[in-house]
Amino acid sequence: MQRLGGILLFSLWASVAQANVPLPGDIIRDLTALQEQLAGGSFDAVAERGAVQAERLAGGNASDRWASALYHQLAAGALAHMEQPEKAAGHLAQARQTRGVGAEQAARWLREEASLRRAAGQNGQAIRLLSEWLDSEQDTNTLWQLVRLMAQEAQWEAAAKRLEQAIAQTENLNENQQALALAILRHSGQNAQALNWLVEGLSSASNAEDWRQAAALAQQAGQAGMAAGLWDMAWQLGKLQEPEDFWLLVELHRAGGTPARAAERLEQALERGDIERDEKVLRLLATSWQQARHIENALSVWKAVAVQTQNAADWRQYGQLAYAWGKEEQAEQALTQAAQLGDEEASQWLANFE
Repeated sequence: MQRLGGILLFSLWASVAQANVPLPGDIIRDLTALQEQLAGGSFDAVAERGAVQAERLAGGNASDRWASALYHQLAAGALAHMEQPEKAAGHLAQARQTRGVGAEQAARWLREEASLRRAAGQNGQAIRLLSEWLDSEQDTNTLWQLVRLMAQEAQWEAAAKRLEQAIAQTENLNENQQALALAILRHSGQNAQALNWLVEGLSSASNAEDWRQAAALAQQAGQAGMAAGLWDMAWQLGKLQEPEDFWLLVELHRAGGTPARAAERLEQALERGDIERDEKVLRLLATSWQQARHIENALSVWKAVAVQTQNAADWRQYGQLAYAWGKEEQAEQALTQAAQLGDEEASQWLANFE
Protein backbone atom coordinates (compact mmCIF):
# COMPACT_ATOMS: atom_id res chain seq x y z
CA MET A 1 0.00 0.00 0.00
CA GLN A 2 2.89 2.38 0.67
CA ARG A 3 3.93 2.04 -2.97
CA LEU A 4 0.48 3.17 -4.13
CA GLY A 5 0.57 6.15 -1.81
CA GLY A 6 3.93 7.13 -3.26
CA ILE A 7 2.63 7.04 -6.80
CA LEU A 8 -0.26 9.32 -5.91
CA LEU A 9 1.95 11.70 -3.92
CA PHE A 10 4.59 12.27 -6.56
CA SER A 11 2.14 12.62 -9.42
CA LEU A 12 0.34 15.60 -7.85
CA TRP A 13 2.54 18.37 -9.26
CA ALA A 14 2.75 16.66 -12.60
CA SER A 15 -1.03 17.01 -12.62
CA VAL A 16 -0.84 20.67 -11.62
CA ALA A 17 1.71 21.40 -14.32
CA GLN A 18 -0.51 19.95 -17.04
CA ALA A 19 -3.60 21.91 -16.02
CA ASN A 20 -5.42 23.74 -18.80
CA VAL A 21 -6.65 26.38 -16.39
CA PRO A 22 -4.73 28.45 -13.79
CA LEU A 23 -5.26 27.87 -10.07
CA PRO A 24 -5.67 30.75 -7.59
CA GLY A 25 -2.68 31.40 -5.32
CA ASP A 26 -4.54 30.43 -2.14
CA ILE A 27 -5.48 27.07 -3.66
CA ILE A 28 -1.90 26.40 -4.71
CA ARG A 29 -0.68 27.28 -1.21
CA ASP A 30 -3.28 24.99 0.35
CA LEU A 31 -2.41 22.12 -1.98
CA THR A 32 1.28 22.65 -1.19
CA ALA A 33 0.60 22.56 2.53
CA LEU A 34 -1.45 19.39 2.20
CA GLN A 35 1.26 17.72 0.17
CA GLU A 36 3.81 18.57 2.87
CA GLN A 37 1.49 17.14 5.51
CA LEU A 38 1.07 14.03 3.43
CA ALA A 39 4.84 13.66 3.12
CA GLY A 40 5.09 14.13 6.88
CA GLY A 41 2.62 11.37 7.61
CA SER A 42 -0.44 13.41 8.59
CA PHE A 43 -2.68 11.12 6.60
CA ASP A 44 -5.93 11.62 8.55
CA ALA A 45 -5.73 15.39 8.27
CA VAL A 46 -4.96 15.31 4.56
CA ALA A 47 -7.74 12.83 3.84
CA GLU A 48 -10.30 14.92 5.70
CA ARG A 49 -9.20 18.28 4.31
CA GLY A 50 -8.90 16.92 0.78
CA ALA A 51 -12.41 15.46 0.86
CA VAL A 52 -13.95 18.65 2.23
CA GLN A 53 -12.23 20.90 -0.30
CA ALA A 54 -13.00 18.56 -3.20
CA GLU A 55 -16.69 18.63 -2.40
CA ARG A 56 -16.74 22.40 -1.79
CA LEU A 57 -15.18 23.24 -5.14
CA ALA A 58 -16.88 20.57 -7.27
CA GLY A 59 -19.69 22.81 -8.51
CA GLY A 60 -17.60 25.90 -9.31
CA ASN A 61 -15.98 27.18 -12.47
CA ALA A 62 -13.31 25.37 -14.51
CA SER A 63 -10.52 26.39 -12.12
CA ASP A 64 -12.52 25.26 -9.09
CA ARG A 65 -13.35 21.93 -10.70
CA TRP A 66 -9.70 21.31 -11.52
CA ALA A 67 -8.75 22.14 -7.93
CA SER A 68 -11.49 19.78 -6.72
CA ALA A 69 -9.97 16.97 -8.76
CA LEU A 70 -6.53 17.64 -7.24
CA TYR A 71 -7.95 17.59 -3.73
CA HIS A 72 -9.52 14.24 -4.54
CA GLN A 73 -6.09 13.04 -5.61
CA LEU A 74 -4.49 14.17 -2.35
CA ALA A 75 -7.26 12.52 -0.33
CA ALA A 76 -6.73 9.34 -2.32
CA GLY A 77 -3.01 9.40 -1.58
CA ALA A 78 -3.63 9.81 2.15
CA LEU A 79 -6.20 7.01 2.21
CA ALA A 80 -3.89 4.72 0.28
CA HIS A 81 -1.22 5.26 2.95
CA MET A 82 -3.86 4.47 5.56
CA GLU A 83 -4.52 1.14 3.82
CA GLN A 84 -8.00 2.12 2.71
CA PRO A 85 -7.66 1.41 -1.02
CA GLU A 86 -11.39 1.25 -1.72
CA LYS A 87 -12.01 4.75 -0.39
CA ALA A 88 -8.87 6.00 -2.12
CA ALA A 89 -10.12 4.53 -5.40
CA GLY A 90 -13.45 6.30 -4.94
CA HIS A 91 -11.70 9.67 -4.75
CA LEU A 92 -9.69 8.96 -7.89
CA ALA A 93 -12.86 7.93 -9.69
CA GLN A 94 -14.39 11.31 -8.84
CA ALA A 95 -11.18 13.10 -9.84
CA ARG A 96 -11.00 11.55 -13.31
CA GLN A 97 -14.72 12.04 -13.91
CA THR A 98 -14.53 15.73 -13.13
CA ARG A 99 -15.75 17.81 -16.05
CA GLY A 100 -12.87 19.48 -17.86
CA VAL A 101 -10.14 17.01 -16.85
CA GLY A 102 -7.96 16.20 -19.86
CA ALA A 103 -7.88 12.74 -21.37
CA GLU A 104 -4.22 12.18 -20.55
CA GLN A 105 -4.65 13.05 -16.88
CA ALA A 106 -7.88 11.05 -16.65
CA ALA A 107 -6.05 8.03 -18.06
CA ARG A 108 -3.34 8.30 -15.38
CA TRP A 109 -5.93 8.48 -12.64
CA LEU A 110 -7.82 5.59 -14.19
CA ARG A 111 -4.66 3.46 -14.12
CA GLU A 112 -4.00 4.37 -10.48
CA GLU A 113 -7.62 3.69 -9.56
CA ALA A 114 -7.31 0.24 -11.12
CA SER A 115 -4.32 -0.49 -8.88
CA LEU A 116 -6.29 0.61 -5.84
CA ARG A 117 -9.32 -1.47 -6.85
CA ARG A 118 -7.04 -4.46 -7.18
CA ALA A 119 -5.49 -3.79 -3.77
CA ALA A 120 -9.01 -3.58 -2.33
CA GLY A 121 -9.87 -6.98 -3.78
CA GLN A 122 -12.30 -5.44 -6.27
CA ASN A 123 -10.95 -7.45 -9.16
CA GLY A 124 -13.99 -7.05 -11.33
CA GLN A 125 -13.72 -3.27 -11.27
CA ALA A 126 -9.95 -3.44 -11.68
CA ILE A 127 -10.38 -5.58 -14.79
CA ARG A 128 -12.89 -3.13 -16.26
CA LEU A 129 -10.63 -0.16 -15.59
CA LEU A 130 -7.47 -1.80 -16.88
CA SER A 131 -9.29 -2.93 -20.00
CA GLU A 132 -10.50 0.62 -20.60
CA TRP A 133 -7.00 1.99 -20.02
CA LEU A 134 -5.39 -0.50 -22.39
CA ASP A 135 -7.84 0.39 -25.13
CA SER A 136 -5.93 3.65 -25.57
CA GLU A 137 -2.54 2.87 -24.01
CA GLN A 138 0.09 0.20 -24.59
CA ASP A 139 1.97 -1.19 -21.61
CA THR A 140 3.08 -4.80 -21.56
CA ASN A 141 3.40 -5.08 -17.79
CA THR A 142 -0.10 -3.73 -17.29
CA LEU A 143 -1.41 -6.09 -19.94
CA TRP A 144 0.03 -9.06 -18.08
CA GLN A 145 -1.55 -7.75 -14.87
CA LEU A 146 -4.89 -7.68 -16.62
CA VAL A 147 -4.42 -11.20 -17.96
CA ARG A 148 -3.60 -12.50 -14.48
CA LEU A 149 -6.60 -10.73 -12.95
CA MET A 150 -8.92 -12.20 -15.55
CA ALA A 151 -7.53 -15.64 -14.83
CA GLN A 152 -8.05 -15.14 -11.10
CA GLU A 153 -11.67 -14.28 -11.81
CA ALA A 154 -12.02 -17.30 -14.13
CA GLN A 155 -12.74 -15.06 -17.13
CA TRP A 156 -10.96 -17.57 -19.34
CA GLU A 157 -12.20 -16.52 -22.76
CA ALA A 158 -11.45 -12.85 -22.16
CA ALA A 159 -8.10 -13.77 -20.64
CA ALA A 160 -7.21 -15.83 -23.70
CA LYS A 161 -7.85 -12.85 -26.00
CA ARG A 162 -5.72 -10.54 -23.90
CA LEU A 163 -3.09 -13.27 -23.54
CA GLU A 164 -2.62 -13.29 -27.30
CA GLN A 165 -1.83 -9.57 -27.18
CA ALA A 166 0.51 -9.99 -24.21
CA ILE A 167 2.48 -12.75 -25.88
CA ALA A 168 2.82 -10.71 -29.06
CA GLN A 169 4.31 -7.86 -27.02
CA THR A 170 6.68 -10.04 -24.99
CA GLU A 171 9.95 -11.21 -26.49
CA ASN A 172 10.79 -13.91 -23.96
CA LEU A 173 8.20 -15.16 -21.49
CA ASN A 174 9.43 -15.82 -17.98
CA GLU A 175 8.45 -18.90 -15.99
CA ASN A 176 5.47 -17.25 -14.30
CA GLN A 177 4.13 -15.92 -17.57
CA GLN A 178 4.47 -19.32 -19.19
CA ALA A 179 2.60 -20.98 -16.32
CA LEU A 180 -0.16 -18.38 -16.54
CA ALA A 181 -0.43 -18.74 -20.31
CA LEU A 182 -0.67 -22.50 -20.02
CA ALA A 183 -3.42 -22.32 -17.41
CA ILE A 184 -5.44 -19.90 -19.52
CA LEU A 185 -5.09 -21.96 -22.68
CA ARG A 186 -6.19 -25.09 -20.86
CA HIS A 187 -9.19 -23.50 -19.17
CA SER A 188 -10.30 -21.79 -22.36
CA GLY A 189 -10.33 -25.13 -24.16
CA GLN A 190 -7.27 -24.47 -26.31
CA ASN A 191 -5.63 -27.77 -25.34
CA ALA A 192 -3.80 -28.23 -28.63
CA GLN A 193 -2.07 -24.87 -28.34
CA ALA A 194 -1.31 -25.48 -24.68
CA LEU A 195 0.16 -28.83 -25.62
CA ASN A 196 2.42 -27.20 -28.20
CA TRP A 197 3.63 -24.83 -25.51
CA LEU A 198 4.51 -27.68 -23.21
CA VAL A 199 6.09 -29.93 -25.79
CA GLU A 200 8.28 -27.15 -27.15
CA GLY A 201 9.62 -26.54 -23.67
CA LEU A 202 10.22 -30.17 -22.69
CA SER A 203 13.75 -31.49 -22.36
CA SER A 204 15.75 -33.95 -20.30
CA ALA A 205 15.97 -31.20 -17.67
CA SER A 206 12.18 -30.87 -17.36
CA ASN A 207 10.70 -32.19 -14.13
CA ALA A 208 8.22 -35.03 -13.81
CA GLU A 209 5.24 -32.69 -13.40
CA ASP A 210 5.98 -31.04 -16.76
CA TRP A 211 5.95 -34.43 -18.47
CA ARG A 212 2.77 -35.49 -16.66
CA GLN A 213 1.04 -32.27 -17.62
CA ALA A 214 2.03 -32.61 -21.26
CA ALA A 215 0.74 -36.17 -21.44
CA ALA A 216 -2.53 -35.19 -19.75
CA LEU A 217 -3.01 -32.35 -22.20
CA ALA A 218 -2.34 -34.66 -25.11
CA GLN A 219 -5.11 -36.93 -23.87
CA GLN A 220 -7.50 -34.02 -23.43
CA ALA A 221 -6.67 -32.84 -26.94
CA GLY A 222 -7.58 -36.29 -28.29
CA GLN A 223 -3.97 -37.16 -29.14
CA ALA A 224 -3.69 -40.46 -27.31
CA GLY A 225 -0.66 -41.56 -29.33
CA MET A 226 1.25 -38.43 -28.38
CA ALA A 227 0.27 -38.92 -24.74
CA ALA A 228 1.74 -42.41 -24.83
CA GLY A 229 4.89 -41.18 -26.56
CA LEU A 230 5.42 -38.41 -24.02
CA TRP A 231 4.89 -40.75 -21.08
CA ASP A 232 7.23 -43.31 -22.61
CA MET A 233 9.95 -40.72 -23.14
CA ALA A 234 9.60 -39.52 -19.55
CA TRP A 235 9.82 -43.14 -18.38
CA GLN A 236 13.00 -43.72 -20.35
CA LEU A 237 14.50 -40.51 -18.95
CA GLY A 238 13.80 -41.71 -15.44
CA LYS A 239 11.33 -38.93 -14.72
CA LEU A 240 8.52 -41.36 -13.89
CA GLN A 241 9.55 -44.24 -11.69
CA GLU A 242 6.60 -45.13 -9.49
CA PRO A 243 4.71 -48.43 -10.02
CA GLU A 244 1.55 -46.54 -10.92
CA ASP A 245 3.53 -44.64 -13.56
CA PHE A 246 4.50 -47.92 -15.18
CA TRP A 247 0.95 -49.26 -15.31
CA LEU A 248 -0.30 -45.98 -16.76
CA LEU A 249 2.45 -46.22 -19.37
CA VAL A 250 1.11 -49.60 -20.43
CA GLU A 251 -2.48 -48.35 -20.59
CA LEU A 252 -1.50 -45.26 -22.55
CA HIS A 253 0.22 -47.36 -25.18
CA ARG A 254 -2.79 -49.65 -25.42
CA ALA A 255 -5.15 -46.68 -25.79
CA GLY A 256 -2.82 -44.72 -28.02
CA GLY A 257 -2.51 -47.25 -30.84
CA THR A 258 0.84 -48.72 -29.82
CA PRO A 259 -0.14 -51.95 -28.03
CA ALA A 260 3.05 -53.68 -29.16
CA ARG A 261 5.03 -51.11 -27.17
CA ALA A 262 2.82 -51.86 -24.17
CA ALA A 263 3.60 -55.55 -24.53
CA GLU A 264 7.31 -54.84 -24.89
CA ARG A 265 7.31 -52.75 -21.71
CA LEU A 266 5.53 -55.56 -19.87
CA GLU A 267 8.02 -58.17 -21.05
CA GLN A 268 10.96 -55.97 -20.10
CA ALA A 269 9.52 -55.49 -16.61
CA LEU A 270 8.99 -59.26 -16.30
CA GLU A 271 12.57 -59.97 -17.36
CA ARG A 272 13.91 -57.49 -14.80
CA GLY A 273 11.71 -58.91 -12.10
CA ASP A 274 9.97 -55.59 -11.57
CA ILE A 275 6.54 -57.22 -11.79
CA GLU A 276 5.28 -60.72 -11.03
CA ARG A 277 4.31 -63.16 -13.74
CA ASP A 278 0.81 -63.59 -12.39
CA GLU A 279 -2.48 -64.17 -14.17
CA LYS A 280 -3.37 -60.48 -14.39
CA VAL A 281 -0.08 -59.55 -15.99
CA LEU A 282 -0.22 -62.44 -18.42
CA ARG A 283 -3.73 -61.50 -19.53
CA LEU A 284 -2.63 -57.90 -20.05
CA LEU A 285 0.36 -59.08 -22.04
CA ALA A 286 -1.75 -61.47 -24.11
CA THR A 287 -4.40 -58.89 -24.99
CA SER A 288 -1.70 -56.35 -25.84
CA TRP A 289 -0.03 -58.68 -28.32
CA GLN A 290 -3.47 -59.64 -29.63
CA GLN A 291 -4.39 -55.97 -30.10
CA ALA A 292 -1.11 -55.48 -31.97
CA ARG A 293 -1.98 -58.55 -34.10
CA HIS A 294 1.36 -60.12 -33.32
CA ILE A 295 0.18 -63.68 -33.90
CA GLU A 296 3.03 -65.75 -32.50
CA ASN A 297 3.46 -63.69 -29.36
CA ALA A 298 -0.26 -63.42 -28.69
CA LEU A 299 -0.86 -67.15 -29.03
CA SER A 300 2.17 -67.98 -26.93
CA VAL A 301 1.01 -65.81 -24.05
CA TRP A 302 -2.62 -66.93 -24.30
CA LYS A 303 -1.39 -70.50 -24.01
CA ALA A 304 0.60 -69.50 -20.93
CA VAL A 305 -2.53 -67.99 -19.42
CA ALA A 306 -4.52 -71.16 -20.05
CA VAL A 307 -1.79 -73.39 -18.67
CA GLN A 308 -1.56 -71.29 -15.52
CA THR A 309 -5.31 -70.99 -14.86
CA GLN A 310 -6.46 -74.35 -16.28
CA ASN A 311 -9.69 -72.57 -16.97
CA ALA A 312 -11.83 -73.97 -19.79
CA ALA A 313 -12.78 -70.49 -21.02
CA ASP A 314 -9.10 -69.54 -21.35
CA TRP A 315 -8.31 -72.68 -23.36
CA ARG A 316 -11.29 -71.90 -25.58
CA GLN A 317 -10.17 -68.26 -26.01
CA TYR A 318 -6.71 -69.45 -27.00
CA GLY A 319 -8.19 -72.02 -29.41
CA GLN A 320 -10.63 -69.60 -31.06
CA LEU A 321 -7.90 -67.04 -31.59
CA ALA A 322 -5.59 -69.64 -33.10
CA TYR A 323 -8.36 -70.79 -35.42
CA ALA A 324 -9.10 -67.21 -36.52
CA TRP A 325 -5.44 -66.74 -37.39
CA GLY A 326 -5.19 -70.00 -39.35
CA LYS A 327 -3.27 -71.98 -36.73
CA GLU A 328 -5.54 -74.99 -36.90
CA GLU A 329 -3.28 -77.46 -35.13
CA GLN A 330 -2.91 -75.16 -32.13
CA ALA A 331 -6.61 -74.39 -32.25
CA GLU A 332 -7.63 -78.06 -32.15
CA GLN A 333 -5.29 -78.83 -29.25
CA ALA A 334 -6.55 -75.88 -27.24
CA LEU A 335 -10.23 -76.56 -27.92
CA THR A 336 -9.79 -80.21 -27.07
CA GLN A 337 -8.33 -79.22 -23.72
CA ALA A 338 -11.26 -76.85 -23.14
CA ALA A 339 -13.77 -79.58 -24.02
CA GLN A 340 -12.08 -81.99 -21.61
CA LEU A 341 -12.55 -79.37 -18.91
CA GLY A 342 -16.29 -79.38 -19.62
CA ASP A 343 -16.67 -76.47 -22.03
CA GLU A 344 -19.65 -77.28 -24.28
CA GLU A 345 -18.97 -74.43 -26.70
CA ALA A 346 -15.46 -75.79 -27.28
CA SER A 347 -16.96 -79.19 -28.12
CA GLN A 348 -19.10 -77.54 -30.78
CA TRP A 349 -16.03 -75.80 -32.21
CA LEU A 350 -14.21 -79.10 -32.51
CA ALA A 351 -16.77 -80.16 -35.13
CA ASN A 352 -14.91 -77.85 -37.50
CA PHE A 353 -11.95 -80.25 -37.50
CA GLU A 354 -13.86 -83.44 -38.37
